[in-house]
Amino acid sequence: MTTATSARVAVPAIQRVIRPARNRVAIGVIRHSLLIIVLILMLYPLLWMLAASFRPNNEIFTHLGVWSKNFTIANYVNGLQGGGTINFSRYFLNSVIIAALSVAGNLFSCTLAAYTFARLEFPLKRVAFGLLLATLLLPYHVTLVPQYIMFNKLHWINTFLPLVVPKFLATDAFFIFLMVQFIRSLPHELDYAARIDGAGHWGIFTRIIMPLSLPAIGTMALFTFIWTWNDFLGPLLYLSKNNLWTVPLGLNAFLDSTGGESSYGALFAMATLSLAPLVAVFIAFQRLLLEGIATSGLK
Repeated sequence: MTTATSARVAVPAIQRVIRPARNRVAIGVIRHSLLIIVLILMLYPLLWMLAASFRPNNEIFTHLGVWSKNFTIANYVNGLQGGGTINFSRYFLNSVIIAALSVAGNLFSCTLAAYTFARLEFPLKRVAFGLLLATLLLPYHVTLVPQYIMFNKLHWINTFLPLVVPKFLATDAFFIFLMVQFIRSLPHELDYAARIDGAGHWGIFTRIIMPLSLPAIGTMALFTFIWTWNDFLGPLLYLSKNNLWTVPLGLNAFLDSTGGESSYGALFAMATLSLAPLVAVFIAFQRLLLEGIATSGLK
């Protein structure tokens, strides 16, 4: 009798334990199902673009699926050749040159400016830093006309100089602010120890600050590359010669603004190729990006 009573008491207790566990499993299944659905909706445009790049031009907008029976690589051949007027391989090279120089310029100038604001003391330091942050509120389009006039008087139009030289002058306040936040988190005792060993500001900057700031530097390099690679307005203003165009200008050239037939197949093919460097750079700097965002106060 005692055993039967104990069993009847134990069964509800076990059920109370099992039911919450089942509820958690059901909630987990629903949550992951919703995430998978959202992931599919986000990836569908990219998958459709990839599929469209392998379709004939007259079948691109007739299918909503990501699979096509008429598979062709002619779009990639035509896109790279460009029919004589579009030299997309040259545009890739131009974008690589501009992006590489922009990354180098920001890494050099913004880190030096950030070290100045984070470690040095000089008159009106806070005022200067406040004015620097105030430039973040200034729309880019406000400065377009003065900059164009200045670069035109310097005879820099139809060269890469207007797109590259400002990067070496610490004009990106966002990256300076990012680096300042990171450098301020580094202990000052490291600077004092280096000074005891006879290191000056340059030694402290190159031997201590730079190696410890790799997460923030990686974040800066990644964002600079992405923004420069995708920049359309800057090259559109300063580069009017066909052989100086970048990838965004080259993609725009596949569209016929006069209402004629546009080469959508080549457009999607070259757009797919243009994503490859961005994906490669993101994968390479992913770890540094996460560490930089987590440790620099950028939320």
